[in-house]
Amino acid sequence: MEINAGAYYLRQLRADRHLDDRTALMEAFADPAHRRYVLNYRLRTLDEATEYVALRAAQWACDERCSWAVAEPTTGRLLGEVGLRELDLTFNTAEASVWTHPGERGQGIAATALAAALRYGFGGLGLQEISYRHEESNAASAALAARCGFTLVGPERDPSPSGEPLIRWLHKSS
Repeated sequence: MEINAGAYYLRQLRADRHLDDRTALMEAFADPAHRRYVLNYRLRTLDEATEYVALRAAQWACDERCSWAVAEPTTGRLLGEVGLRELDLTFNTAEASVWTHPGERGQGIAATALAAALRYGFGGLGLQEISYRHEESNAASAALAARCGFTLVGPERDPSPSGEPLIRWLHKSS
């Protein structure tokens, strides 16, 4: 499922002879700011990046997670990733996630991509509620959540894997 997000388009992560996101993935996951907030994955080699691309495709296939590469429309260059994880089509809920390649931050890419993913979640999947969580110190994520129409719920009971408090936001279908 590809989505036209205006200045960008959302597509499946790729690692094939036509388009290969693996190098850009490794660059993003090597960035200290990215590593600070994305703790679940380390992509240090092409093999690890290949596994990551395959994982995202498998998660989509089993309705566990919708994940898109945020791409520059003329070249297909990877600018980031946006997704709806913890997808529950029985209760019509999901949790949003987004990151931007370090060389592309500060341009509104995350907000544009997240807004498009929210539209797909509510309109295409029929979700009723999408949450968004971030570490308390991540001011950029707080600003992004507010910009994309999420309502602040407050701190989570359990901290993030790094031990820092998590803040939860909620967005409901209208």
